Amino acid sequence: MNILVLNCGSSSVKYQLINEDTKLALARGSVERVGTSGAILTNVRSDGDEIKVTGDILEHTTAIEYILAVLLSKNHGVITNKNEIHAVGHRVVHGGETFTGSVLITDEVIKGIRDNFDIAPLHNPHNLRGIHACQTHLTNIPQVAVFDTAFHHEIPPHAYLYGIPYSLYSQYKIRRYGFHGTSHEYVAHRAAELLRKDIKKLKLITAHLGNGCSITAIDKGISVDTSMGFTPLEGLLMGTRSGDMDPSVILYVMSKEGLNYAEANTLLNKHSGLQGISGVSNDMREVIAEMNDGNKRAKLAFDVFCYRIKKYIGSYAAAMGGVDAVIFTGGIGENSPDVRKGVIDNLQFLGMEIDKTVNANKDKEKAIHTNKSEVSIFVIPTNEELMIALQTKEVVKSIKKK
Repeated sequence: MNILVLNCGSSSVKYQLINEDTKLALARGSVERVGTSGAILTNVRSDGDEIKVTGDILEHTTAIEYILAVLLSKNHGVITNKNEIHAVGHRVVHGGETFTGSVLITDEVIKGIRDNFDIAPLHNPHNLRGIHACQTHLTNIPQVAVFDTAFHHEIPPHAYLYGIPYSLYSQYKIRRYGFHGTSHEYVAHRAAELLRKDIKKLKLITAHLGNGCSITAIDKGISVDTSMGFTPLEGLLMGTRSGDMDPSVILYVMSKEGLNYAEANTLLNKHSGLQGISGVSNDMREVIAEMNDGNKRAKLAFDVFCYRIKKYIGSYAAAMGGVDAVIFTGGIGENSPDVRKGVIDNLQFLGMEIDKTVNANKDKEKAIHTNKSEVSIFVIPTNEELMIALQTKEVVKSIKKK
């Protein structure tokens, strides 16, 4: 089964055509700068063949049209007919309390995604545009919505409720939802495979560290707590997002600086985090380079970043009554030995000890704990697209059985 996995943002569409049997991407790519006359499509085939196409791609329907044209291309494509795409899996960021798993897209599901626009205005509308675009170009092919929030739906009320009047939860569904669910789920199951143990017998802490960062406590294969909340702003320090802070801070700043809602939202989401503290960059590689050159603010940003992760690991170990493994994933988690060392340092009391030599090598997937470490520590490259493809397959199979 060939499954087209789509991740549609405001000005981009990322995609992979995955053969579910081999679990390999036949082709992958992205359309950047959607909405402009200088949009760029980049497509890379599994054999390394790469093509870049520029054009007037002013909305998502045209972007999907370009993607299909490349996949069907005689010289650069991987299929000869649209019918060789057997299903489409869409990443949808927010399912709210409406969706607790992946679902076949119907008119009712589309309404549910639209109903969650209020709590995910930066994501769900663009995800829905991708769905509508595929309905135009891939009319008879089943489409599945896979939600970032779904993996976290079993978090208990004592972990997801905020300390605000319960009526606000009842009326507006204000609670912790969590995100990066497909990534946390994928690396957790992969860690269980590496440990050769049933995931239902493990206590895991998964740290997805990229421009957006989140950390999750997984007990017996179930997410029991996670750092991102009502929106992806809560939790760890991120590239440009503030993470945890006293809510009164933004009220105070709004008053002092005369900021309106949109300006305050931009401040917290676009100008904070690593960028805000370091004054250098939201890219951890650049922050570390500046830190090594003696930039004190870059060093401070690095320290805050690692300290926040360290605190969450400690709190989640306490919440679960122990931990069997910690997993690093995401662009920073997979590629920054400095961050991994900075996080694990001084966690020996929890039975964690990092092997500095293995941690520094270039292997993509690896165990980085010493033989003395009581807790396993892994670096596992995430594969959200494969997880979306596998969940899409399961939904389609279940529909066909009916």
